[in-house]
Amino acid sequence: MAVVARPELLTGAGYEAPTPAALRFINELVEAGATKVVRPACPRCHGVKALSKLLEGKRICRACFAHHAAVPCFSCGAVREPATRDTGGRPLCPNCMIRQPANLEECVGCGRRMPVANRLPDGPRCNNCRPRMTAECGICGRTTLCEMSRATGQPWCERCQHRWVTCNGCGTVAQARSGTWEAPLCAKCTNPDPNFWGRCPVCTTTWQLSPRPCQRCILDQQVRDLLGDATGALRPELAPFHEALTSAERPDVAIAWIARSKARDLLEHIGRDERPVTHEVLDELPPGKVLAHLRSVLVATGALPPRDERLVALEKWITEIVQARTDLAERRILHGYAVWHHLRRLRRRLGEDHATRLQDLNVRCHVTAADNFLTWLTGEELTLGTCAQPDLERWMADSTVSYRDETGHFVRWSVQHRHARGLTYGTVRWKGPLSTIDSEKRWDDARRLLHDDTLPTPDRVAGLLLILYAQKIATISQLTIDDVQINDDTVAITFGTAPIVLPAPLAGLVRELIGTRRGKAKIGTPHDTPWLFPGGQPGRPLGDDRIGQRLHKIGIRPKQDRSTALFTLATELPAAILARMLGVHIKVAVQWQQASAGDWAAYAADVSRRTTAQRPIDEPGATP
Repeated sequence: MAVVARPELLTGAGYEAPTPAALRFINELVEAGATKVVRPACPRCHGVKALSKLLEGKRICRACFAHHAAVPCFSCGAVREPATRDTGGRPLCPNCMIRQPANLEECVGCGRRMPVANRLPDGPRCNNCRPRMTAECGICGRTTLCEMSRATGQPWCERCQHRWVTCNGCGTVAQARSGTWEAPLCAKCTNPDPNFWGRCPVCTTTWQLSPRPCQRCILDQQVRDLLGDATGALRPELAPFHEALTSAERPDVAIAWIARSKARDLLEHIGRDERPVTHEVLDELPPGKVLAHLRSVLVATGALPPRDERLVALEKWITEIVQARTDLAERRILHGYAVWHHLRRLRRRLGEDHATRLQDLNVRCHVTAADNFLTWLTGEELTLGTCAQPDLERWMADSTVSYRDETGHFVRWSVQHRHARGLTYGTVRWKGPLSTIDSEKRWDDARRLLHDDTLPTPDRVAGLLLILYAQKIATISQLTIDDVQINDDTVAITFGTAPIVLPAPLAGLVRELIGTRRGKAKIGTPHDTPWLFPGGQPGRPLGDDRIGQRLHKIGIRPKQDRSTALFTLATELPAAILARMLGVHIKVAVQWQQASAGDWAAYAADVSRRTTAQRPIDEPGATP
């Protein structure tokens, strides 16, 4: 037996198997639960797929064999694997094969010799003469123009013919072929007899009755036309990107995306550019949402390293603001304030993390305030060095000015760094929440989120983390599954330095969220995405602005409700425990404790009197 003579076939070298039976044996071992047996990857594309072809003594996947065998079609010039050859031995692609005179048949509708679109009892019909009638679609139930499905014998409309669904029978994502709109079925669940269906002429794996290539093969060819060279070959660094596009769960979405003019232009530019694909190369392209999504796909697939795009955009914006100042002295002051004060502090605070939307907005507001104040001084024929306190108070009295607090910070910084003299701009110390503290509403919202099954699970979990544990939306959006520890009986989550055991209703929702979480990105989403709340771009979390919008939609007011939660928890917990459990800064915890007038003289004695049964969290919002 091959695996006895060569045991390494079981640990990844199966592509060298002498017979297909060895590969089937490896698959059966893996499906039976063997943990040390490894399915072999294709030696060319390195994808773990069915290795159905033999090339140069190695078994490769069907797609790589097609790429190896691709030659220019004699008729249309497309670089494809030949579907057949004409009488002179010249290669023809699948599209040209069905248009060869020998494959044309006389249409019973128009009498012309055409490619066959439908075969009906009265004879073959071309695409223009295929029968269409106004009838009730057998899948969606709409009354519209329909054709007769050869698979079911029932009418079905154009929309249902191209609809991709999750099959109600086997759970795979495929084109709907029967069933209903709510419970669609794929081809294999419509008729499990493999002899009933034809196969895609290119990949020979997709079950279909059409002689045309399947959508996944069409997608593969379109991507190669955009990214590849004249022979369709791709540069090695683009192989992961190509794999991400062509292996999209729904190829129709990928086809629609690359059909957009902006996406197509970007892909063609990347394909023509002989330089390695880097962030700097992409920065030379016109910015926009399409480029941002394309970059996120390249990062998620490993074609590009991760980069803090928000911080890069902020640095570029600051450079433009500073360079726009014509006065060199003002440019030097603004550069010192924006770069050496704000950006330096932000980088030090971030470490290995990425900037949040609020951190980015905070820096932009302060830099804008400084730039506006310098512009006002220029209009008044003043500088920071010549500006006196009456001039500053005259600016403060102007009702049209904006960013007053941020401007005050710039003035104090200017005095500290001796760019200005004799100026004072007071600041108000925070003394507590300005909004109403409504504890009853907090508990009403918590009960609704815990028990209302009509609300989406991600919104319920995000809302409960905010209401019960006073977490900022920016913190919630950055949570990963590594922050959640799941045991047989308990679920704990870590916000600060110590994990918090979640109460039973919320623990069940977190378990459900981890098991069902899915981002909206249809292309390039990695299978091992770490985010608890995946976002709309592959490999990225849901933005805090988007979470805020979704919470507002279900009646949660993040800023006010978090203040209520912090105020309530500060009356129940000492500042040190509040900071350790919730991840807030100790100074912030002390300020909230002072604002809530919490008294902790008897806290240690109260903890010592608790029994073991009282210490676990046994109700929503309770904290040890």
